[in-house]
Amino acid sequence: MKHTHIARAAISVSLAVATLPTLAAAPPPDITADYTYLESLYHHLHANPELSFQEEHTAARVASELRKAGFDVTQNVGGHGLVGVMRNGDGPTLLLRTDLDALPVEERTNLPYASAVRATEQTGQDVAVMHACGHDVHMTVFAGVARWMAKHNSEWSGTLVMIGQPAEERGAGAKAMLNDGLFTNFPRPDYNLALHVSSNHPAGTVAFVPGWAMANVDSVDITIHGIGGHGSAPHTTKDPIVLAASIIMDLQTIVAREIDPLDPAVVTVGSIHAGAKHNIISERADLQITVRSYSDDVRETLLAAIERITINNAKAFGLPDDKLPDVEVKDEFTPSHYNDPDLTERIRAAIEAQIGADRILPASPVMGGEDFSRYGRQDPPIPSLMFRLGAIKQDLYDASTRRGVVLPSLHTPYFAPDPQPTITTGVHAMTTAAMEILGKE
Repeated sequence: MKHTHIARAAISVSLAVATLPTLAAAPPPDITADYTYLESLYHHLHANPELSFQEEHTAARVASELRKAGFDVTQNVGGHGLVGVMRNGDGPTLLLRTDLDALPVEERTNLPYASAVRATEQTGQDVAVMHACGHDVHMTVFAGVARWMAKHNSEWSGTLVMIGQPAEERGAGAKAMLNDGLFTNFPRPDYNLALHVSSNHPAGTVAFVPGWAMANVDSVDITIHGIGGHGSAPHTTKDPIVLAASIIMDLQTIVAREIDPLDPAVVTVGSIHAGAKHNIISERADLQITVRSYSDDVRETLLAAIERITINNAKAFGLPDDKLPDVEVKDEFTPSHYNDPDLTERIRAAIEAQIGADRILPASPVMGGEDFSRYGRQDPPIPSLMFRLGAIKQDLYDASTRRGVVLPSLHTPYFAPDPQPTITTGVHAMTTAAMEILGKE
């Protein structure tokens, strides 16, 4: 059933984009009036990005915004994570999340508030830093929602938990916050909500994917051991590069021949390193693999097949047991994200009533990862939704649909959201979603 939905969603997107109006529906006057404040915050966050695990100043600024709005704020939860709580009488508990971190990307947007920041990555490498994934937009919308909900607290009842999460780009922040007592030291939510900017929807729109929306993402490192020697005498060696080539080709059969064709799955060898000279057969080859899926059963099948194929290739190659490859599934695993269909439809309908049906778009699932998924996977599971917020300037979007101009994607040096319609629509949409959960009848 989910695959029929994906196909229909793709068709719906192509039909919807052709009929979009040129201007977004106007948000309420108080949200529009707050944009001057939020624009200044956005420019500051964009110009001062911080890498994963280094979000000290970013977290302090977001915490300050929550405190000014009247939230009880705790910092340093799971690293640089922060939690703001506003208790406002009886009712549901709603969690809203923003991410805090930026990427090691050198900005080339030529914006007047472009980042010129450099930092030292965990590897020790000096890198440029940019909010190339829109987390600066997420934080700005987050602050706008906090300000609006505090101002309108007579209109809702319940508990609002707003969290700033570190290290999303490393798939580690949600796990760290949960391990540090997010759902035991603070109110456990009945619902989780988040948004993410979209690089292929126009600013002023909101897009939804019910059901599976983002993938399990695993990183696998394989160390292939060999018996080195001179390139003129290969018969005296066990060449790890030849073995690596065999393994790489056999890995392609996993998705093609072991996974149901209707179940999405990806196995990509993104890196291979071996050898140092033309005439030396090395003693080692290293592979780095990304593995992606939706269902947990498919994930387990993929990981088991990678290890089986790797080890058995090495045995067939004649390597002794003490020379068999090392297969390591890295700890930075991001679980797949599932948008609860009932919650998705409830929030979609509420936002549509506010911004108009022509500004609500379908979207397709992607094989990217997002550790927001961890908040909904707790026992018992918590209904969760991440919707997508259009961020592309309308003229650029029109050029892409009419003339095939390629839009800058997330994680590129050229990604530049259209701030005003993106941020105001984001605040409007998320406050509408929050009021749908917490609002008084």
